[in-house]
Amino acid sequence: MNKSILIVEDETSIRKFIRINLERNGFNVFEAGSGEEGIDIARKEEIDIVILDIMLPEIDGFQVCKILRDEFPSLGIIMLTAKTQDIDKIMGLEYGTDDYITKPFNPTELVLRVKSLGRRIEAIDNVETNSILYSKPFKVDIYSRKFYKDNKEIELTPTEYAIAKIFIENPGRAFKRDEILNQVWGYDFIGDSKIVDVNIRRLRAKIEDNPSEPMFIQTVWGIGYRWKDKS
Repeated sequence: MNKSILIVEDETSIRKFIRINLERNGFNVFEAGSGEEGIDIARKEEIDIVILDIMLPEIDGFQVCKILRDEFPSLGIIMLTAKTQDIDKIMGLEYGTDDYITKPFNPTELVLRVKSLGRRIEAIDNVETNSILYSKPFKVDIYSRKFYKDNKEIELTPTEYAIAKIFIENPGRAFKRDEILNQVWGYDFIGDSKIVDVNIRRLRAKIEDNPSEPMFIQTVWGIGYRWKDKS
């Protein structure tokens, strides 16, 4: 089934430009010129991925992202920014976006990022096994794509879930940032490894008792990260 993409962008020319390129690649596309309109469409339609501009009238992209993430944890979100400062990218990721792209952008790059995120979501949704992964006090239900700590469900984004699953499947293994990037975002991802660090930080905030002194997702200095199994 073709993925449904929602573009939330107040500049009509950019919105139409994105739509044309996505439709050429077989995506179903919805458009919104404001954050409020985008939220309304997401609530009414079956949306897989949102392409979300930061600079929107009234409520900005960060607030829209927070609302969508709270209501639709498994929704894929790519943030657009016209600025180049890292702080804008990092802020977007902290609010729960899966990826970002800076304007002006190459339409081919945007399509590749949408396809990459779509594959990530599809890989999670298409699992046909009832297997469950355990790493006390955590449990991952592969079939339902649910993550639990002490039998209480923790809502994870598709990216956070993919990272957590890799860790729990490979306890004790030290992963380089590039390895995580390739396994989660795909080998065709165009970006830097900072996106891994931000998602790790966000994941720690959700699953660690004390994120500043993580017990489970441990930093391997000069390399990356590893999962410490307490079982």
